[in-house]
Amino acid sequence: MSETNQTARLLSLDAMRGFTIMAMIIVNTPGSWGHVYPPLLHASWNGATPTDYIFPFFLFIVGVSIALAYQPRLDTGANKSRLAKKILIRSLKIYALGIFLWLWPDFDFGHIRWVGVLHRIAFVFLACALLYLYTDWRTWMRAGVGILAAYWLVMAFIPVPGIGQPDLSAAGMNLANYLDSKILPGVLWQKTWDPEGFLSTFPAIATGMTGMMAGRIILHNKDLYQRITWLFLAGFGLFVAGGIWDWFFPINKHIWTSSYVCHTSGLAFMTLAASHLVVDVLGMERWTAPGRIFGSNAITAYTLAGMLTAVFYTGYFDKPGLNEMWMNSLTAAGLPAQLASLTYALLYVGIVFMPVYWLYRKKIFIRL
Repeated sequence: MSETNQTARLLSLDAMRGFTIMAMIIVNTPGSWGHVYPPLLHASWNGATPTDYIFPFFLFIVGVSIALAYQPRLDTGANKSRLAKKILIRSLKIYALGIFLWLWPDFDFGHIRWVGVLHRIAFVFLACALLYLYTDWRTWMRAGVGILAAYWLVMAFIPVPGIGQPDLSAAGMNLANYLDSKILPGVLWQKTWDPEGFLSTFPAIATGMTGMMAGRIILHNKDLYQRITWLFLAGFGLFVAGGIWDWFFPINKHIWTSSYVCHTSGLAFMTLAASHLVVDVLGMERWTAPGRIFGSNAITAYTLAGMLTAVFYTGYFDKPGLNEMWMNSLTAAGLPAQLASLTYALLYVGIVFMPVYWLYRKKIFIRL
């Protein structure tokens, strides 16, 4: 989903996508889960750490990419039914890849997690891309606001069977977690509920819609400084709205609250505005090379990072992994365990970078 089909690519968006993937790999692959700096862990429940911004940033970028990829095709009269078929097929491929990564390398088909990160990306891409094809921005606005308002009312006020009034201060005491336990098949990440569960997917789709709005701002404001101004103002407004909503519906990634959507989308808008100014307008692009390399094959990089854990992590093939040897060596040399764990995560990013860089040099861009 990195192609934009524009005459001039937005290097800032490519870089933002790539740096987001790099951050995702860093927080997913520490040297030891027992020794991680707090900002590199998700918030235990309410609130947000820097780690909690990574996934919504990627979904926001998915929304921006939808606008930049499909608007030129619509402008040239492309057949919407054919585009919709391609969108459905791509969504199924992303979802299937999520199942594959969960099964890798043991392929225990009796132990499948049917939801997850790639699964949610597939659902958000499908819903947002179809909305983009068949509706206009006013419909996105109404649908997005409606989803967030309805989700708040459902989560805050509808009694939970067997529990009663929802308690948003603790896991398992809300309708989203309850529905996960009742309707989701297979393995759930938190045993009785899943952070990528059924009900919380709807506000995640709203996150993708905010990206579509950012894409529309980019497409309909040819003056670069005016474009950046609107991106920043929209982001600041969402950020403030998220902070106010947090008083009533706490910012929470685990159940993807409405305040979390506004808070993270606001930051994503402002990050894109700043990146667009620095990279595309001022031409300061050399520092973005790692991001652009990862961003050109984002899903491939994420997939490689997941698959290579079978080789580089302890527990596979009944042999010590590189992470264990790295941690033992550096801590024995006197390096603090948390720092050793972080350096391994950075090393792992470098390991994934090598095949992705080769693809980039060969101009091979793998599309699902």
